[in-house]
Amino acid sequence: MDVDALKETIETKVYYIPSDVEVPLHQHPTQDEVFYCIEGTGFGVLEGDEVELNVGDVFVAPAGKMHSIRNDEPIVLAALLIPVIYYR
Repeated sequence: MDVDALKETIETKVYYIPSDVEVPLHQHPTQDEVFYCIEGTGFGVLEGDEVELNVGDVFVAPAGKMHSIRNDEPIVLAALLIPVIYYR
């Protein structure tokens, strides 16, 4: 595995999501998305199931799965988008 090439493909993001913003269900066909709750509370939504998010919690949306974030108060999340690598 070319670790340096892998480092180049990992995306990092920080999201501030106000309580009045609805995040639509979506998917990333070739990337897992890992969310880390920095501030606030909410829910990670994964194909109809919900996982409560509090400060320090992690939510994983596997590649190809419909997901979203639902929150009634502002929430701050760090996210990593990691390419799925299949080994044979």
